[in-house]
Amino acid sequence: MHRIIIEGNNTLNGSIKISGSKNSAVALIPAAVLCDEKVTIANVPNISDIDALDEILNYLGAIVDKKDDTITIDSSKIENKLIPEKITKKLRASYYFMGALLSKYKKVEMYFPGGCAIGARPINLHLKGFKALGAKVEEKDNLFIITADELVGTKINLDFASVGATINLMLAAVKATGTTVISNAAKEPHIVNVATFLNNMGAKITGAGTSEIKIIGVKHLHSCFHEVVPDYIETGTYMILASLIGKEVTIKNIIPDHVKSVISKLEEIGVPMEIGVDFIKISAPEKLKAVNIKTQVYPGFPTDLQQPMATLLTQAKGKSMINETIWENRFLNIAELKKMGATAEVITNSKAVIVGPCKLKGKKVKATDLRAGASLVIAGLIADGQTIIENADYILRGYEGIVEKLSKVGAKIRLEKMD
Repeated sequence: MHRIIIEGNNTLNGSIKISGSKNSAVALIPAAVLCDEKVTIANVPNISDIDALDEILNYLGAIVDKKDDTITIDSSKIENKLIPEKITKKLRASYYFMGALLSKYKKVEMYFPGGCAIGARPINLHLKGFKALGAKVEEKDNLFIITADELVGTKINLDFASVGATINLMLAAVKATGTTVISNAAKEPHIVNVATFLNNMGAKITGAGTSEIKIIGVKHLHSCFHEVVPDYIETGTYMILASLIGKEVTIKNIIPDHVKSVISKLEEIGVPMEIGVDFIKISAPEKLKAVNIKTQVYPGFPTDLQQPMATLLTQAKGKSMINETIWENRFLNIAELKKMGATAEVITNSKAVIVGPCKLKGKKVKATDLRAGASLVIAGLIADGQTIIENADYILRGYEGIVEKLSKVGAKIRLEKMD
């Protein structure tokens, strides 16, 4: 385990380059096993979640070659065998191997995935979709055995616009016989990125980025080169931080359209921004206004930025309300912020109130999940004194080089390995 130590209340200045999307890369790598040849994926973030997926690929017998931010995967001779729990529990995105292996081999055996403790996070929509395609699902003590004599295209309507289910069902349907239509599909940028990757290999997918995705099954997927889209959650995290202690902080290598909801909310709060084709420049204003936040599926305000935004709202004048509509256990950071001096209360599993501005003081706190960890990094950077964030491995799961990037723009921050 690691911890992050921060000496707070230092102005940030300079540029921060955004890495490839975590949420995209963790789906692209499992999707690569669908290819019957080699694939090369560029702009892959160097984060621990990618290391966990590499472990699964190596376990299955794929040939993986990593150089800088590029990974080449040859899955032509992998062995489709039971993926053990000690590997799958490291990250939730391991479940994408369900759709990919089922599509390629008509059978997959693996344990329920792990990940951050932010709610129940069931995979019932994934399993329902697999069954609709003709698969049989057996569950034995957290082990899933999914088999099919043949996968046949069909119409699938998702009860909720789930990102995970949308991607997993795209993977499963790519080599199915006939046409599959996914209705009420998620629209996030990484859905489009994954669909583009599959199409580059020869898949026939249309409608990605809309609420209806159509997949015409193919028998063979060939070699291709693909690039991971910039991480819009990392973009939003640094936008929030720059809004608090930035002095002409330029966040570059971004797609502004992907963070429209964040831009809109920060403008409402009173943050001036200069927006370019692939960058946003932000300086912190003297005053911030309290606002209400409601998380929604894309293109609404992202649940993954709710916790970082909570830290910003501790510095906004007035009472802010946060309504979390996606996950029921995503306020664990509030207790840690209160240790640092925040005036905040969790009203229900879905609602919290924050009253500001209030001066935060450095304390020893604990990251309970990835985005809660990001919330505490921001809190430590704006607080007086020293903040120690324990369980920092959660943060390393999703933010490539966060210590190096922040140090470069003036933060006093370091990473320590615990004995």
